[in-house]
Amino acid sequence: MTTTWVPVPEDSPFPIQNLPYGVYTHGDQAARVGVAIGDFVLDLAAVLHDDVFARPSLNAFLASGRARWAEVRRRLTDLLTREEHRPAVEPHLTPRADARLHLPIDVADYVDFYASEHHAANVGRIFRPGGDPLTPNWKHLPIGYHGRAGTVVVSGTPIVRPSGQRKPAEAPAPSYGPSTRLDIEAEVGFVVGAPSGLGTQVSASEFGDHVFGAVLVNDWSARDIQAWEYVPLGPFLGKSFATSISPWVVPLDALEHARVAPPRQDPAPLAYLREDEPWGLDIALEVEWNGQLVARPPFAQMYWTPAQQLAHMTVNGASLRTGDLYASGTVSGPEPDQRGSFLELTWNGTEPVKLPDGSTRTFLEDGDTVTIRGTAAGPDGARIGFGDVSGTIIPAV
Repeated sequence: MTTTWVPVPEDSPFPIQNLPYGVYTHGDQAARVGVAIGDFVLDLAAVLHDDVFARPSLNAFLASGRARWAEVRRRLTDLLTREEHRPAVEPHLTPRADARLHLPIDVADYVDFYASEHHAANVGRIFRPGGDPLTPNWKHLPIGYHGRAGTVVVSGTPIVRPSGQRKPAEAPAPSYGPSTRLDIEAEVGFVVGAPSGLGTQVSASEFGDHVFGAVLVNDWSARDIQAWEYVPLGPFLGKSFATSISPWVVPLDALEHARVAPPRQDPAPLAYLREDEPWGLDIALEVEWNGQLVARPPFAQMYWTPAQQLAHMTVNGASLRTGDLYASGTVSGPEPDQRGSFLELTWNGTEPVKLPDGSTRTFLEDGDTVTIRGTAAGPDGARIGFGDVSGTIIPAV
């Protein structure tokens, strides 16, 4: 069993088996890359003597590729487990409570998928009652849309209620104003490190060569704006105003023990989407609405895996860039308390959620705070944590 000389609380999401990367500042120190270990952040530039970590984003390190990622992970594990390194390393540990966390990557592109059969079927039942809940293409390809990289924000960033055109079914014409059906989507995102060339394809088997790690994602959604705009080209202003991610990027190497087979895919996907060693992941999510746990979405239930999503995203020759972020789409399970959006959880507002103060909610009100957490199985019985992604709604401008 791997142990560390750093004092790590038993229930910490950041044991030695994790070592997630983030960007932080402390005092008047410039923003730099660190890893979380227990209740501390380790200054990588100081202990590894490498200026690539003395930068305000992970991108330069991510671009160095898989061999370098593995080398740094081995070195950090050695520094944090062998007592003889303690005198040199310990002075460069900062309490996480004293560190300010920043967006960990410069986001190059952002793509969001729609990979949960339970979520897609729920949405279909809500909006197409009596019809087939899934669209004809859903089980043949990972459906997705391109988002807006510039509005990806780190956890804790306030979310301004978006405004736009809305047209309720009973209204004769559209109107403009703040969204009244503001929602969340609990997701897991994947961060691309090694790029690929334009005109080349990245196979599902090359997932680990290009994707560095994972984050938690809240893809905030204005359902009323989205409903009016999405025909025929899909989500636009209803999604592009903000997407929150957790500040820690968990390396794929820390998630090896969480790998599971995804649900059976029927019909069998086309050849470019097939995986010899599937990248399903058993990640347990929790969604809190104003401090109340309202859902436990299970990522292991996702129909399309992140490796298949990567293969589909590049099969037409689209290139990958360092810092690309793509998200899974809403994570939902078969049970009512496993739904990862409030659209599903309240069944389009017909089944309000009751909060501890006695109030009820269908969609988000100003002042509401949503927090998403996630953990996965690690080696030696450890739990690999993602930290959390949180945001509070503030009034429209």
